[in-house]
Amino acid sequence: MKNFRTITAVSLAASTAVSLGACSDGDSAAPAYDGQIGATDLSAVCPSTVTVQADWFPGAEEGLLYELLDPSGESSDAITVDTDAKKVTGPLVDGDLGYTGVNVEIRSGGPAIGNQAVTSLMYQDPDIMLGYVNMDSAVQHSADMPTTSVFSTLDISPLMIMWDPQTYPQVHSIADLKDAGADVLYFSDETYMKYLTGAGILDESQTDSSYDGSPSNFVAAGGKKAQQGFSSSEPYQYEHEVEGWDRLVDYQLVHETGFQTYKSTLAVKTDQLDAQSACLEKLVPVIQRAQKNYMTSPEATNSFIVDTVGKFNAGWIYSSGMADYAVTMMRDEKLVGNGTDGTLGSFDSGRSSRLIDQLTPVFAGQGTPVKEGLTTDDLYTNRFLDPGVSL
Repeated sequence: MKNFRTITAVSLAASTAVSLGACSDGDSAAPAYDGQIGATDLSAVCPSTVTVQADWFPGAEEGLLYELLDPSGESSDAITVDTDAKKVTGPLVDGDLGYTGVNVEIRSGGPAIGNQAVTSLMYQDPDIMLGYVNMDSAVQHSADMPTTSVFSTLDISPLMIMWDPQTYPQVHSIADLKDAGADVLYFSDETYMKYLTGAGILDESQTDSSYDGSPSNFVAAGGKKAQQGFSSSEPYQYEHEVEGWDRLVDYQLVHETGFQTYKSTLAVKTDQLDAQSACLEKLVPVIQRAQKNYMTSPEATNSFIVDTVGKFNAGWIYSSGMADYAVTMMRDEKLVGNGTDGTLGSFDSGRSSRLIDQLTPVFAGQGTPVKEGLTTDDLYTNRFLDPGVSL
């Protein structure tokens, strides 16, 4: 499934690799780091480099990954930013508990990988240990490319549909767009749109699958079209950074319509779950703590993210204002939050079960039936989470 943030251009030409403390010519290896291992030692149970495939370029929604690098810490000189491969590698740090004895490699997604699905890449490249997988995508591929989610990076998906309140003052929800007769721009073949039309919230005749991530169509329509996006991204961009618009948009989260997928979970290939369990037992709580630390004090990591995006020079523009706004919305809308059990990053069985019920007929209709007898246990596990970590 595609990501929904706006990209102004897709220019992925190779460039000279640079970093905060080292350079790279495309080699994935980080500079040797001989710092002392702290209280969390992953070296005996995890790969020497934990490789994570993200679904987009660096941004606040991926902030927890870059928090693992401790970009303002003593090991920051060993961080490598590879502008050719669009990835970042460095010592994996467990906050104040220190260096863990292994590296983490964070690979960008979206246009950086030709908009390939993360799940597909996970099954092509055995080096990828963890990937950003939407749970609706996990349902879709439960039979052919099964994955098991181990951490929910976003408890509520920021996916939304936005509209111009000047053009549609009577619209206050996605359902109101139906009565208004507004065309809705979206990426083709998106599962959430099949839910919205199937549930009668929108008419299929008003949906426009020509959206490609560019703001040009929305702007050219002068407010007559609605459009999908992220609540943590587009509202700020369109008010402050999109030329020709420069005003507020209104929106509603798709989550509020009843389609409550888990966006961008950290998942492993299901057949690797047992083999990686010893690593995950120690690693997942580190990830939980990184998320908590990032949401508490994101400034240093946001600065690193903005700097890294600039060095990638790939058409994805990310400002410090955008990063600050994203974190604010992640807090205010509880996009990042504890699960129903009070644990940061956990999954809810009732919510996941409803998702299976909503999507099974959708995918059957597409000719890609889900795994026979699919249950929530096939989609996620909370076993590796530390219940003592919460926001």
